[in-house]
Amino acid sequence: MTDRATQSVLFPDLSGRPILAAFDQPNQTSDGGLILLKAIDRRLGLTARLAAELGDRRDPSKVTHSREDLIRQRIFALAAGYADGNDASRIGGDPMHKMMVDRDPLSGEDLASQPTLSRFENRPGRRDLFRMGWALATTVIDHHRRRLGRRARRITIDLDPTDDPTHGAQQLSMFNGHYDSWCYLPMLGFLTFDEEPEQHFFTAILRPGNAHATAGARGILSRTISYLRLRFPAAKIRVRLDGGFATPMMFTFLENFGVEYVVGMAGNSILALRAKTLMAEARRRSKASAQSEALFGETRYAAKSWKGSLRRVIIKAEVVRLDGREPRDNERFVVTNLRLAPERLYEVYRERGDSENRIKELHHDLEIDRTSCSSFWANQFRILLTGAAYVLFQELRRRAAGTDLARAQVGRLRIALIKIGARIDQSVRKISLHLAESHPGATAWLRIARGLGAIAT
Repeated sequence: MTDRATQSVLFPDLSGRPILAAFDQPNQTSDGGLILLKAIDRRLGLTARLAAELGDRRDPSKVTHSREDLIRQRIFALAAGYADGNDASRIGGDPMHKMMVDRDPLSGEDLASQPTLSRFENRPGRRDLFRMGWALATTVIDHHRRRLGRRARRITIDLDPTDDPTHGAQQLSMFNGHYDSWCYLPMLGFLTFDEEPEQHFFTAILRPGNAHATAGARGILSRTISYLRLRFPAAKIRVRLDGGFATPMMFTFLENFGVEYVVGMAGNSILALRAKTLMAEARRRSKASAQSEALFGETRYAAKSWKGSLRRVIIKAEVVRLDGREPRDNERFVVTNLRLAPERLYEVYRERGDSENRIKELHHDLEIDRTSCSSFWANQFRILLTGAAYVLFQELRRRAAGTDLARAQVGRLRIALIKIGARIDQSVRKISLHLAESHPGATAWLRIARGLGAIAT
């Protein structure tokens, strides 16, 4: 770092005059916008609750970095785009990142090193991680309880497994034939309140790569449904799941819990026969219009494993036409206990697909799949911290309503609101954050800051 800071380079012919570039400015940061996420965290109390659930068995006389400091260092680094523990060596002295853990930005001690963070990641056990996961979920639910009061009419729970490829000797890395790779198979959970467009992340459970889609789902659902009913007693609870969850045990579980459910289901020869008439009509209409056509219907169906329990199955009979390709039949089936018309019911199921966009953000923008620790539980800890960073970004996006960032994904939010060059000064009375005057996101940034309690001066 010292060598880099003292080096300079000269571009002799890029402009009318020579251009000198040097890393020689102290007290500056490229993450000046992080203060917004700190303000959001203070309102949610998220990092404080996570730290409170994490046991600390270290000798107090030898502790330099508290568990709160380590959790905040890691979460805010993830938010700023530093997904790997090795990044600590590059940003440990950054004045903004020191401010994130309430240290003096200029004279405060540098943040924890990579070895310290690695030891920290490997310390939590299964019980610690269960408590932290539940603290994350209840923090999200409690925040929206305060935001909405008891006015939510319906809360929808979406659970989705996703692949997390592994590349070493990680514990419980297993081969998954569907994804054709060695991987983990984490389960991610999202909540939607009424007809709001955002699906709010609330849980992430790491699982072996060969886990069945339903593994852990009933535990997540039972705890979450019970807590939602406590916090939103007048709201109806709806559960949406894809075809991997379509098991008789899951249907019985959801019915015993008294919730609405919409669950995708793989086709079979019996259901194909039930859809035969609809498919014939869809083909006829598609041939006449030369367009894709879809028809909807329903049937009562019980697989042998359902032990005679007839359930309502929605049928989507579709013919898909794409330029240069042969028409393709596309049959879809959804099991439900709702009474909506078939087409509207299928639309409700289709809306769960937006969770795929949330999962892409977690993968591509926050690197939730950076599970490179050898310990399974250390990797579970990592995805919880990544999930916590995502919760902060989702609240930042909500606060951006009315700006051109209202539907921006994490990558754009980071560039527009977090990655801002800044100089930090301080006096006895205050710390001054001088952000780049020409930053294109300044208007939205200031609007969000005022919404978080900042005072215009």
